[in-house]
Amino acid sequence: MEKSLKGQVTIVTGVSRSQGIGASISRKIAPLGSHLFLTGWPEYDQNEHSDSELKRLLRELRMAGSEVEWMPLDLTLPDSAVTLLEAVSRRFGKAHVLINNACFWLGDSIDTLDAGSLDRHYAVNTRAPILLSVEFVRRFAQKGARRIISMTSGQMLGPMAGSIAYAASKGALDAFTITLADEVGKYGITVNAVDPGPTDTGCMTQETRQELLPRYSLGRLGKPEDAAQLVAFLISSEADWITGQTIRSRGGFF
Repeated sequence: MEKSLKGQVTIVTGVSRSQGIGASISRKIAPLGSHLFLTGWPEYDQNEHSDSELKRLLRELRMAGSEVEWMPLDLTLPDSAVTLLEAVSRRFGKAHVLINNACFWLGDSIDTLDAGSLDRHYAVNTRAPILLSVEFVRRFAQKGARRIISMTSGQMLGPMAGSIAYAASKGALDAFTITLADEVGKYGITVNAVDPGPTDTGCMTQETRQELLPRYSLGRLGKPEDAAQLVAFLISSEADWITGQTIRSRGGFF
């Protein structure tokens, strides 16, 4: 797939940590020739190394030959989709691929869940990718738009204890993917979701790693690179006939 995306523009949300899935997707795409417009919300992933990590990542992507823009974006704001895609239009004039990677998670239970938490999960995990996808089609369908991919989880396969709001908000993307794919197929745009299963992005505790590891048939934890490999395939021309699918690439996790 060398330089298979030459001259195209890819939008990736949720890129603020060098070990995250968004960063790995960007690293995989940059050498394929695509320019990148990335967003992140540093306040969500803030630590003492955040700024330097992001600067190193952007430098790495540019060294791979990609033109790269990054902007902070609070996806809880109702107009965030328009804000982002107007910025993309000003910088590149068009976009071909949208990857809805950003997410919000805060643990909860029947004792702690409240309207504020539920609304924030909905705003970032459901409303934002839906509005971004629709605005992406409106603006770029006639300018070569090809792919929409959303990152989801395994909430449709079983319970996610301690994550009521997260599971509900991410679960909506499975249904949205099917319906949007039907809506935009006439434009030649494919719409899919990727479920990478639990992925070690550097945030897992050792206790969590030990608890999860026996549940992987392939004997190791999921890595961000695993998700990035599948996303790179789905945005390639080799995936032209795949749409409306949630692809569960989970290393046999059960």
